[in-house]
Amino acid sequence: MLEYDVVIVGAGIQGSGVAQALSHHGLKVLVVENTGVAAGTSSQSSKLIHGGLRYLESGQFRLVREALHERDLLLKLAPDLVQLVPFYIPIYRNSIRHAWQIHCGLQLYRWLDGLGENSVFSKVPKSQWQQLDGLQTENLQAVFRYYDAQTDDAALTLAVLNSAREMGADIALPADIEDIKLGEDGCELRVSSIAAKVYAKTLINCTGPWAADFQNRFLPELPHLKIELVQGTHLLIDDHLEQGIYYLESPEDGRAVFAMPWQGKLLLGTTETAYNGHPEQVHPLPEEIQYLRNTLNHYFPKRPNAKVIRKYCGLRVLPNEQSSIFTRSRETLIHTDRRQQPRVLTLIGGKLTTYRATAEKVCDILAGRFGINPGETHTDRIAILPVTCPEQRL
Repeated sequence: MLEYDVVIVGAGIQGSGVAQALSHHGLKVLVVENTGVAAGTSSQSSKLIHGGLRYLESGQFRLVREALHERDLLLKLAPDLVQLVPFYIPIYRNSIRHAWQIHCGLQLYRWLDGLGENSVFSKVPKSQWQQLDGLQTENLQAVFRYYDAQTDDAALTLAVLNSAREMGADIALPADIEDIKLGEDGCELRVSSIAAKVYAKTLINCTGPWAADFQNRFLPELPHLKIELVQGTHLLIDDHLEQGIYYLESPEDGRAVFAMPWQGKLLLGTTETAYNGHPEQVHPLPEEIQYLRNTLNHYFPKRPNAKVIRKYCGLRVLPNEQSSIFTRSRETLIHTDRRQQPRVLTLIGGKLTTYRATAEKVCDILAGRFGINPGETHTDRIAILPVTCPEQRL
């Protein structure tokens, strides 16, 4: 039997971040991935490393502060993967959010960032509006410019997992987990690509949209996870933007939609639609595609109706609550099978931006089990290098 301190299921950004943090502590770690690195939600995002300006409206100040801290840190740790980009917020006569509200929001955003150099914002002079990629100027009252960051989400995930591998983590890919039996002090299981049985003191469920289904595999059974899946659709359009990213207010419901330059094209997203099917069957809906195109055409009416090159859909995992999807917390939820000496730990939700902070919280929860000093994970000192050589690829 092969023995590990921790087996992590899922090689998305959360699983990769946890693998890096635990391997940094010298633990024996195995990452098991069924499909591929960042094959799910971690490669279907909006490609942003940001504080989440829109979360200020729902009072998620702690999340925004944490995300801004992590954004600033990733700009230093992964400069080849995370770059600061200007964002533009146009305000019109009929916009739901008035200029003074946006100004106050950006001031609060800057304060939560500790008044750092990355939090500077300004109004774009009216004389420069014509340079904003054909943005509609009729009834335009103000344009704010601030800064957040953009990344290749899949490349970042791969780099973090490669960092974990270099620190000793084993990776089984592609592989599936079968026959999970909970013992008094750990889990015994089978990994499809490994001949011997595997024993883990702690198993960490980082399967994202599959988290509830995976939770049901344990014997004896664990409590069912109460979660909700929300799909977010993006369109890659045969067009381009020169000045930066546009933070747009949907004319239909006031939601935030981003129009972004991406690999020489225009990336447009996202939507928020409740999803009740199997995660692997999620796909962009016609009404979502039209919703996004209507938003783009509303703000950039002089641009040609360019061809959609690709459309993709990711799934957010949110707690199952009565509140609206828009206002529900985006913080990562961590479930354990028991308070002391947890055998099973499950991560629910979270943001690409805050993966490293989430991994540190996992280390703190497991501190007593593995002799880790709480608060001393220090992955904030590990450079994240892009995987460029074929022999480095996992």
